[in-house]
Amino acid sequence: MSSIADNINSVTQRIEKATLEKGRKPHSVRLLAVSKTRQADELREAVAAGQQDFGENYLQEALDKIANLQDIPELRWHFIGPIQSNKTAQIASAFCWVHGVERLKIARRLNDQRDTALPPLNICLQVNIDNEPSKSGCSLNELPALVAAIAELPQLTLRGLMAIPDPERGEVALRKSFRAMNNALIQLRQDQPGAGPLDTLSMGMSDDLELAIGEGSTWVRVGTAVFGPRQQKS
Repeated sequence: MSSIADNINSVTQRIEKATLEKGRKPHSVRLLAVSKTRQADELREAVAAGQQDFGENYLQEALDKIANLQDIPELRWHFIGPIQSNKTAQIASAFCWVHGVERLKIARRLNDQRDTALPPLNICLQVNIDNEPSKSGCSLNELPALVAAIAELPQLTLRGLMAIPDPERGEVALRKSFRAMNNALIQLRQDQPGAGPLDTLSMGMSDDLELAIGEGSTWVRVGTAVFGPRQQKS
């Protein structure tokens, strides 16, 4: 059975190969290890292999791991997915990235609850690119107004966009969705250059990271290919 270190090396090679094949700059795509349901000792194995960015979906589970791993200060914690209003204070305090802001109300709460002694919280807006009823995210039409409003919040840095396209639609549809996300980010840079760095596309997972990289992804969120088959959350 492959070790976590072997898995990280394999995923990194996939990322580098896809990046070079598409003529993109080396190291322009980063690996976010999705560590939900994983134990702290598994994360320590990943850290020993050079991984520093970890993505979590379940707040209390994440806070427990953050406390367990506080002896490793260089770790960067990313919260992924929709956020409930009663969770914003802890997320604003404990994380340095959020992939999944979809409403201005949540953005304002994160901004207001972010300690001014901390650097601004990096956020990506989640777009429901395939208009799936079961998924969170704003529409492409809602993006410009949301971006303009968030640009006024000093404790947030708007880094870009995040999406989880429907993998069941097949490769052609996936590629189209990834490309639409890239085009949306390019349009935002042109229309609202002062809104933030707008340098980030968080898209692509274990099975489709090459497609995402081919269409401009800068963060690929990988869980299974790093840690093995997902454990069920108890």
